[in-house]
Amino acid sequence: MFAAQTSRRRESSLPDDCLFCQLVDEGDHIAKSDGFVAIRDINPRADTHLLVLPERHVDTFRDVGEFPADEAKRMLDFVADTASKAGLEDYRVLVNVGAGGGQTIFHLHWHILGGRVKGLPS
Repeated sequence: MFAAQTSRRRESSLPDDCLFCQLVDEGDHIAKSDGFVAIRDINPRADTHLLVLPERHVDTFRDVGEFPADEAKRMLDFVADTASKAGLEDYRVLVNVGAGGGQTIFHLHWHILGGRVKGLPS
């Protein structure tokens, strides 16, 4: 299965070395919907720290215009639904844009931070 999906990425010129593309394919998903997955952050910055990833590779939030309007809405709905299913009523949604904005993996992703947040301004 993974080899076939890796081939699909090569054919569509997506980066083979993208960690989040690999996690979309074979990660430990806590939620999945049409086109999106959610995983736990391996370096949590809050009591609850989840990541929402689109299944297709888009480098950064600057490129969110690549999503048709209905897909962008489904992405935001999935972020909210994932937070709700995690039992969060109050939480932050954060997107780092570009290296100067703190983005370290260049595959669009949303951070859902709930509970006590470490190292971020309140």
